[in-house]
Amino acid sequence: MGGIKAVFFDLDGTLADTAPDLAAAANRLVVEHGMAPVAYERLRPVASHGARGLLGAAFGKRPEDPEFPALRDTFLDYYEADIAVHTRLFDGMADVLASLEAAGIHWGIVTNKIARFTVPLVAAIGLASRASAVVSGDTTSHAKPHPAPLLRAAEISGVEPRRCVYVGDDLRDIQAGKAAGMLTVTAAYGYCGDGEPPESWGADYLVRHPSELIPLLTPAFA
Repeated sequence: MGGIKAVFFDLDGTLADTAPDLAAAANRLVVEHGMAPVAYERLRPVASHGARGLLGAAFGKRPEDPEFPALRDTFLDYYEADIAVHTRLFDGMADVLASLEAAGIHWGIVTNKIARFTVPLVAAIGLASRASAVVSGDTTSHAKPHPAPLLRAAEISGVEPRRCVYVGDDLRDIQAGKAAGMLTVTAAYGYCGDGEPPESWGADYLVRHPSELIPLLTPAFA
C-alpha cells in the first residue's frame, strides 16, 4: 500500500467493540417488556446496524412496524446514558493507531452512528484529539454506503481519496470505500452482519485481527 496518506475506520465493530453496551441497552428494554434477555451471541452480529439491527433481533420489529419508533427512542436513550461502560478498542487497535501516527499517516473515523452518540463515545475512549477527521452518519446528507461521508473525511484530512484506505466490518463499508475511490479492507474480526460472508464483499484486503493492519498499512513497520 505505498503512497497511503490517510486511513479511515468504521467505528462500531472495526475500531471499537461497542456491541456490549449496545446489547445491554437492548436487553434492558427487553426485560422491561417482560421478556427473557436475548443471548449476546445473537445481538453481536447486528450491532453495526444500530437500533434497526438490535431491535430486529431482540423484538422482531422492523422500522415500518408501528411499535418501532417508541422502542427505538427508548433504546437510544438507554444507550446514550451508558455509552461507554464496556466499550473498548479492539485488542491490538491501539498499536495500529500508534503505528499510523509514528509513520506520519493520518487516521480518522467514518461511521453511520449519528453525532449525538459518536461525539461522546469518541471522547470517552480517548480518541477525539487524535483523529484527523470524525464523520458521523448525519455529518453529510448521505450515510454509507454512499461515498459522501468518506469523501468528507478525506477533505477534512487534506488527502486525496486515492491516497486513502477505508477499513470496515460491513458490506456497506466496502461499497462506500470503493465508491469513494479508496482502497478497502474488510475487518473480518468485527460484527460482519448476518448476510453474505465477508470474504465475498470484494474488498482489496481482508484481515482477521487488528494486528494484521500494521504491516499492511505501514510497511515500514512490517
